[in-house]
Amino acid sequence: MKVLALNGSPRKKWNTATLLKKALEGAASQGAETELIHLYSLNFKGCLSCFACKTKGGKHYGRCAVEDDLTPILKKIEKADAILLGSPIYFGNVSGEMRSFLERFMFPYTAYSQPRISLFPKKLNIGIIYTMNITEEMMKKTALDQHLERDEMILKRLFGDVERLYSFDTYQFKDYSKVVADLFDPEKKAKRREEVFPEDCRKAFELGAKLAAAGGK
Repeated sequence: MKVLALNGSPRKKWNTATLLKKALEGAASQGAETELIHLYSLNFKGCLSCFACKTKGGKHYGRCAVEDDLTPILKKIEKADAILLGSPIYFGNVSGEMRSFLERFMFPYTAYSQPRISLFPKKLNIGIIYTMNITEEMMKKTALDQHLERDEMILKRLFGDVERLYSFDTYQFKDYSKVVADLFDPEKKAKRREEVFPEDCRKAFELGAKLAAAGGK
């Protein structure tokens, strides 16, 4: 049993990466082999609109034809039992690297046919972890959750079940005194980091364990 995690944050040791690592610990507790991949360490772009994945009789039908650092990752995903996607929210969306990954991941398996089918060779359960500086109330006020759910709907149609975890009001800086951030109360941020983030880590562990248990069946 194999569970992959893809970190869509440029930081390898902060909120998103920490939660992904906890989720992989949960998967490992169920006997899964795990791997963490940092998207910002790879050299790749989003979909190039070449349509090789849609060409009749083409050798790349249903697969991305672009050859770059993402190519072996996409092959690994086809062999995985479950994957975890993690991204911070930047200006109301996932990070640029995660967006580019999703284009390359989702589009080739989307068949331009009726009825709508998935070209992915099997069921693949997916866990998504979102980290954001805003509160849950602000997320709902701005309808951010509805925006993110559109991608989740496509992922469900193409691959399988999707579970999500939100981590709100995250601690952005190690030292708030060194940045211009008068909008935030550093003491409240530090308190939330100490009291709430560990609970998010526990939920991430449980998410990873659940995905691994489902993937092993």
